[in-house]
This record gives sequence, structure tokens and C-alpha cells, in this order.
Amino acid sequence: MGTRPINRTERLASIEQMLFRSPHGLRAVEIAHACGVDRRTVYRDISLLGDIGIPIYQQDGRFFINREQYLANVRLSANEALALFIAARVLVHHADLQNPHLISGIRKISHVLPETSGAHVAFVLESLQQHPVDRAFVVVLETIVRAWDKQRKVRLWYRSSSDSREVPARDFATYFIEPTPKGELHVVGFDMASRRIRALPLRHIKRVKILREHYELPPRFNPLRYLSSAWGMLDDYESEAVDVALAFEPEVTPRIVGRLWHRSQTIDLLDNGGCILNIRVSDWQPLLPWIRSWGAQVTVLAPTPLRRQIAEEYRKLAAVYEDAASSI
Repeated sequence: MGTRPINRTERLASIEQMLFRSPHGLRAVEIAHACGVDRRTVYRDISLLGDIGIPIYQQDGRFFINREQYLANVRLSANEALALFIAARVLVHHADLQNPHLISGIRKISHVLPETSGAHVAFVLESLQQHPVDRAFVVVLETIVRAWDKQRKVRLWYRSSSDSREVPARDFATYFIEPTPKGELHVVGFDMASRRIRALPLRHIKRVKILREHYELPPRFNPLRYLSSAWGMLDDYESEAVDVALAFEPEVTPRIVGRLWHRSQTIDLLDNGGCILNIRVSDWQPLLPWIRSWGAQVTVLAPTPLRRQIAEEYRKLAAVYEDAASSI
């Protein structure tokens, strides 16, 4: 466990950190071995930690920290605090459902900022507090985070946006929670119903129950394969991939080649100064708003269903403008 603490102050901090990082708890003998002391010393140290407000409890011979009551002590520089505020502000700005814990975190960050920037954060907080909070969403989020922390499976009731029917409960093992660039939170994990890794929008989860059964992450699980792209997609690599090819006009090519849009992307530069962006995705539907935003500066080359859909939309749009022009 690294270098052993050399004095009581370091040992207390080390015990606190070890217990916080051990969701299954630690026995006194394990703590004693890690700290290089006897068990009686460990019992005295744990008693002192409890006296100073660390929420430690004992169960079945193991010591735990109550993570719902625990408040971590984090030291931040002004620059670090401001960077966290900006990141949180971006998420709050784009989120479709407000997270009161995020707002509470921003409030705490404001306490370590200088007067000028702290006053600005206080002003932003005042405006954020006017936004309504969906308590059902917050309960779902808190329950999933609590189960994730303890590595326990959950039973959840999920309903997609395209299906209004009552859906059966499914058991789920949470691997991580990921926000999209649009601010929507997804829980990524192993879905027992489909027997594959899935990304489920939290706002579509209606109810959650924590189960007794524990789980472990697969040894070779790579979260990077499932992280959100620039379009808010969380790729499902266990589904069949689709090749998407988009040809961009020369005037927008610098904007395309200057950014990482997707982990799978390759870019072919054309003789006319344009480029072709190639990516592999599990679903091209989330790309539609982005493709539309480029108008005539992009041409869909593949896949054929995507090309047909964009072409049909543009034909309808052209007809609308032709009718409008004839009536003027």
C-alpha cells in the first residue's frame, strides 16, 4: 500500500483514505498491517477519527466509512477551483435536468475563490437556484451512484423515448456514468436482459432498486471505447458498426481537420481542398442534427440509408421554399 505513515497524523489520514477506498470494508488486522502498528493502536485511531466527525461504523468485523455522510477535505488553488466551476457551469448550462448536487458543489467551490471571481460565482448560483428540480430524477441518480460505489447490481425500470409501454424490470451492473456534450447523463454498464454493455439515459429510468448481489468490472474493460463523442453518442461496440463517410467543402475543411470528432475518425484530404471524414459508429441517428447544421457544405457519401434520409429532407425543404417564393 505504498510508504507507511511515520506519525499519528499521517496514520489517521492514511486510515481514513484506506477506508474510503474500500467499499467492502477492512478488518483491524488489515489496517494494522498496512500502517505497521498493532491492532490496539488501530482501534484507538479509529475511535479518534470518529470523535473528530469521520462517519466510521463496524459491521461483521469490518470497518466502513458511511459514504453518504462523509465529507472529503480537498485543497484547491484559485485556478483549480475556477476551472472546476467553469466545467460545472458548462454542464449545468447544457443539462436538460438540473442536478442539485452539482449546484451544491459549485457553492463550495465559491468559498475558495478570490472576492471578484467568488462574487460572480455567487451571482450565477442565485440564478441557478431558480431552476426547477426533478426529484424523481435526483433519486434515480443518487441510488445508482450509491450502488455503483458499493459495486452492487441494481434493478431498474427503463422506458425509451420511443416506447410508451410499461417495460419489465432489468438487472444492471453500473460501470460508470458519462455526460454527453448536450448535458444528458448516461449510465454505462452490463445489462442482464440483453447480456451486453449498454448506455442508458438516466432520464428514461423511472425507478431503481439496489440489489444485494455484488459485481466486478471485467479485467479488460476499457471505458474509452464507450465514452461520449462530439455528438453526444456513447458507442455500443458490441453492436454492428456502421461506416459513415462525409465529404466537406474546402471552406469548412480547416474546422473539420482541426478537431477530434470521434475516436474512430480518419480524414482524407482532397485535391480541391475539401476533405472526407470517415467514422465507425453503432448508430448514425445522433449525427443527423450535426449533419443538417452544415447545410450544403457537406455531402453524405455513406451509408446509403443516411444519404437517402438527408436527401429526402432537403427535397422537402426545397419544396417548402419554392411554394413560399411563388406566393410572394
